[in-house]
Amino acid sequence: MPPASVPRRLKGERTAVSVLFVLAGTVMGGWAGRIPSVRAQLGVSDGEWGQIVLGMPLGVLVSLLVLQRVITRAGARRPAVIGAFGMLAITPVAASAGSTAIIVGCLFALGLAQGLLFGPMNALAVEVERDYGRSILSSFHAWFSAGQFFGGLCGVLAGLFELAPSLQLAACALMLAGLHLATLRRLPDTQQPDDAAQVDGATGALPSAAPTPRRSWTPQLAVLAAVGFLTSINEGASVQWSAQYAVTLGGGIAVGSLMLVSYSLSIAGIRLFGDRLVQRLGRRLFLQLSATLTAVGLGLGLLVGTVPAALVGFACVGIGSGCIVPTVMTLAGNQPTVPSARAVALISLGQWPAFLLGPPLIGGIGELVGLRAALWVIVVAALVIVALAAFVRDQVPAPQSSTTTASAR
Repeated sequence: MPPASVPRRLKGERTAVSVLFVLAGTVMGGWAGRIPSVRAQLGVSDGEWGQIVLGMPLGVLVSLLVLQRVITRAGARRPAVIGAFGMLAITPVAASAGSTAIIVGCLFALGLAQGLLFGPMNALAVEVERDYGRSILSSFHAWFSAGQFFGGLCGVLAGLFELAPSLQLAACALMLAGLHLATLRRLPDTQQPDDAAQVDGATGALPSAAPTPRRSWTPQLAVLAAVGFLTSINEGASVQWSAQYAVTLGGGIAVGSLMLVSYSLSIAGIRLFGDRLVQRLGRRLFLQLSATLTAVGLGLGLLVGTVPAALVGFACVGIGSGCIVPTVMTLAGNQPTVPSARAVALISLGQWPAFLLGPPLIGGIGELVGLRAALWVIVVAALVIVALAAFVRDQVPAPQSSTTTASAR
């Protein structure tokens, strides 16, 4: 569907879903930027903080386990809205926590809200992309990256002016809540299992064939979940260890920050035009080329073992990883025998262990053989993605007509 022919309704839906991605990125970026201040006011050590933050991934797990059971019937819109407002309300409270018990409870609740938002907002993005008839999912993730950058920038400015973390996050929450409310009525929903029957009833037409049986999972979903898991391992490891790797090479703290910035900007950059590459190359080939770039770029960087080589290597990881998860979400959300919302929720559940295990895995191996050798885990994971992508079926249905889509929602 050429851009000029996109209906106004569909443009509004795309804007509303984009706001969710901006909201999620801004909240997480703003929170991450103020973690040192929150830790200082609690007076906890590195080890204690490492135990405290486990509350968030546990909360995410609980919400994902619930979501994958109910999202097919409930749709993705309602949990996404609840999760969005939950994140906005919880982060200022977490930032003002004065005790370990309160911060653990807040982070668990924040994890619940995050799980309610992240999977459903991807499912909504898949719905909008399907109606567009062309790849646009990476652009949604670009908005997340933009929000993350904006949230981090707000944290920097608030720190310069010595504003309390709770005040900064509350101000951002109010702004984001207003933006979300302004676009809320345009937010779409995922199709329900009985949508097809409703559409037939509205048009008076009889179904041309028996409905496709609905399943909880497929071997193809297992492949896609594995690709998402390995990509998340690589992303988490890069965020956690790229700056530290620069320091071990003798680059200093500033160079370490530059390493992380290089990685983050590479991800944001590829997401701006990744959809066009996916459209031109096809999803299977795109996945293989992306993972190959990660493996070759970082592998060469580790072999050379210098700061410039590391900068280029992690930039390759960012470019190679930035659009893999959006592509996986598109493929999962268009499985013919699994409802899109449930499929995306299952992929999110498959990704979850990576966020808990990835950074500690690199750290543990690094303790034994050194960080430079441990980072080869990223290279190996990327090569496995190349192999798995060979089993990906690049089948995405054509867009539905505006009349059909409107009546189904």
